[in-house]
Amino acid sequence: MEYQISANSRANQDAELQIKEANINFGTTAGTANILPNPAELFLGAFSACMLKNVERFSKMMKFSYTKATVDVHTKRLENPPRLDHIHYDLKIYSTDKKLNLDLLQKNIEKHGTIYNTVKLSCTITGTIKKV
Repeated sequence: MEYQISANSRANQDAELQIKEANINFGTTAGTANILPNPAELFLGAFSACMLKNVERFSKMMKFSYTKATVDVHTKRLENPPRLDHIHYDLKIYSTDKKLNLDLLQKNIEKHGTIYNTVKLSCTITGTIKKV
């Protein structure tokens, strides 16, 4: 499996990713720092998307139902050298299904998530999964 995206920017303007049929604007200027996502936030978005995709994937394999899943991700940027040091996630699964095994779901997400496994090679990851 291979992936490809395109991105572009213009001097003194913000930038855009083209991924399949989607365009995603992101900030590269000070003027939109509080409006558009920055590269670190896009990175955390990819991490979150990986987790949510795997919730859907494993709901089929583990045969549980859910109505919604949400994830909050937090990290801190270190300065020298600039990097993200530790990522913490809180994943909530909205479900009344008694077949939902949270420990197994977390194990599967952490073992089979492409972005998750890529990130854990460079920084620590901790997190919780709760049924709501």
